[in-house]
Amino acid sequence: MGAAVPTRLSRRDAWEWAMPESVPVRCPACRREHVYTAPSYPCACGAPTAPRLDPATEPAVAYHRAWDDEWISVRCACCGRGNQWPHPELGCSCGTVLRIPVAAPPADTGMPSAVAGASPSDSGVWSAVAEPETPAHRPAFRPRAIRTARDAVTVAALYLRWLGYRDIRRADQRPPSGIGLATHGLLAQVDPTVRPAEPRDVECLWLTAMTESADCVYFCLAGYTEDARARANTLGVPLFVLDLAGVPQPVNDAADALKETGAPGGRPWTRRL
Repeated sequence: MGAAVPTRLSRRDAWEWAMPESVPVRCPACRREHVYTAPSYPCACGAPTAPRLDPATEPAVAYHRAWDDEWISVRCACCGRGNQWPHPELGCSCGTVLRIPVAAPPADTGMPSAVAGASPSDSGVWSAVAEPETPAHRPAFRPRAIRTARDAVTVAALYLRWLGYRDIRRADQRPPSGIGLATHGLLAQVDPTVRPAEPRDVECLWLTAMTESADCVYFCLAGYTEDARARANTLGVPLFVLDLAGVPQPVNDAADALKETGAPGGRPWTRRL
């Protein structure tokens, strides 16, 4: 008779269950060797989830892009929820984009039934998983996959709420590119295009915010040019990159500081979104 299966995962087990793994990858174009680590994203329950890689299969070169091929299903090892995450990819220095093979999910995950059927509202799972040891026990931001320009704006608005900003609305002045969001004391620009933001984009946002005596923050789906980052650092503009999984990533010190402190005078972890 086998050992009894626990009905709850401990805090340590919940986070170690889905630790990202690394596999060696050889580029078929230039034969360079790489070590690829699968990225992890937070599930809605707060636990990190990462795809299981298949080291026995050679990576494929991504010659063409198809939207359906950009997403894979990854099941959370803690709550059993199925999530849609971007397919793992690696950009080789020779310019080749490699699609990293993912192992097929097993028919039986071996997860405890009580955990597999749990919901984020279950007090046992929430207390063990959704409260990682972050400043002031802030719960993890709950991402929303980005498939359209509207999704990008929604994610930016949700992230601002998570930071502690309230009454978010469309900005009165339309920015030269993207969508403008506004709240008390803050202007945000969301650029869902495939063009990296340039210094002029950052400067226009900063000048508009200056005329309204407000702070500003930039969200971009395609990233920023080096000159744009340098200009933002000079002006103190926080820059975030939106990945397809819907997790804004800070790319400069001002963004790191905003993520750490949240809205001035606000407590971003007091309300669940």
